[in-house]
Amino acid sequence: MAEDLALDLEELRHLQSIAKRPRTLSILSSEICNLEKLSSETSSARASQIPAPISTGTRVSPSPALKYASLASFSWDQDNDKVKIYVSLEGVDESKIESEFKPMSFDVKFHDIQGKNYRCAISKLHKEIVPEKCKVVVKPTRVIITLVKASKANWLDLHFKEDKLKPGLDKEKDPMAGIMDLMKNMYEDGDDEMKKTIAKAWTDARSGKTADPLSSYR
Repeated sequence: MAEDLALDLEELRHLQSIAKRPRTLSILSSEICNLEKLSSETSSARASQIPAPISTGTRVSPSPALKYASLASFSWDQDNDKVKIYVSLEGVDESKIESEFKPMSFDVKFHDIQGKNYRCAISKLHKEIVPEKCKVVVKPTRVIITLVKASKANWLDLHFKEDKLKPGLDKEKDPMAGIMDLMKNMYEDGDDEMKKTIAKAWTDARSGKTADPLSSYR
């Protein structure tokens, strides 16, 4: 019905725009007013049939971010297969523990312990672990976090540390590498006389006449 009324109104307004005689304009204006009133009543009736949204009256506020006290002090030991971390903590509810194990890290959170939350985490471990085999066991006065090693090896520490000996070992494997690089740079940057001297040193070294490529500079 609403669509028919809209079409009728459109047609009447078109006729009104082209009509010239006063009586015709008066009749069209009166009819347009009647249809506009009817269209308005129809729209109101349809709107009243749409159910209004129900307000529960309850406003949900966002949950504040939880704060954790860090458990940086703990003891640990190991065997070939696993590492055990001992955390002194009483009143721990096993159902309120949140744990996350990754190949090179772990994060264990303890909630609602005498109104506080605690956290024991290491962001980068000494070596890789097997996450799906790791576990947390609650005892009356402490918590044991068991990390299963990915490979059997002795851990020097729980935390990852850079091996500062590796660069030195690499140089020991090839002690001439640095000298050869130096000679290459000197050959590329040197004049003709320098290049002849370095070329002769290379030739002598390869033929076994001398084992020291820098002997010609001494």
